[in-house]
Amino acid sequence: MFKRFARLRAAGLLAGLLLASACTATSSGPAPYTDGSEYISLAAPAHRYSNEGKVEVVEVFSYGCIHCAHFAPLADQMRKQLPPGVVFKLMPAVFNDEWLPYARAFYAAKQLGVLDQTHLALFQAKFGEHYPLSTLDELADFYASHGVKRDDFMRIASSDEVTAQIRKDAQLVQQWQVDGTPTIVVDGKYRTANIHSLDELSALTQWLAKRELAGGK
Repeated sequence: MFKRFARLRAAGLLAGLLLASACTATSSGPAPYTDGSEYISLAAPAHRYSNEGKVEVVEVFSYGCIHCAHFAPLADQMRKQLPPGVVFKLMPAVFNDEWLPYARAFYAAKQLGVLDQTHLALFQAKFGEHYPLSTLDELADFYASHGVKRDDFMRIASSDEVTAQIRKDAQLVQQWQVDGTPTIVVDGKYRTANIHSLDELSALTQWLAKRELAGGK
């Protein structure tokens, strides 16, 4: 059994970043998952990642997390299985200095319109093929190999706009009380907790999303 996948290693790092800038929900019978065990109900008011009007499923992840790499294909499949009215989003966590370039790379790829084509590929390059992908320069080389202009990547990844977004993400991580990756947060109300496997993480996410879509019933 594993409660957490990748743990926060540096207390105060997120605060430092702030200063630096920089199976359905309606089925009969007992619920298959327990509040306080497999998932946690977060204190109101709900803090959402975006203002989009759909039920929001957010995976808190990092390209530096091997468990996130293992979960990424499952998460992609899960995203396609979510019902209409539910939207899946990714949010990069910065639990240590080493993970900051990955968060910058994520938002640069998103702004450049190459996130969908590079998300799984980056995990494969780093953990499957063991390419050196730790620094922003190395990540720039990776995205350049996928048709991105290196200067554009570096400009966006290092921008004040991306720094501000990472600060906002750090605040959500604290509000959601996320201390490991991958973690799923549904509508800013529920956070996954004591999960035994990545398959269970996917199943629990779908159950929570359908439950929230049905009005929490």
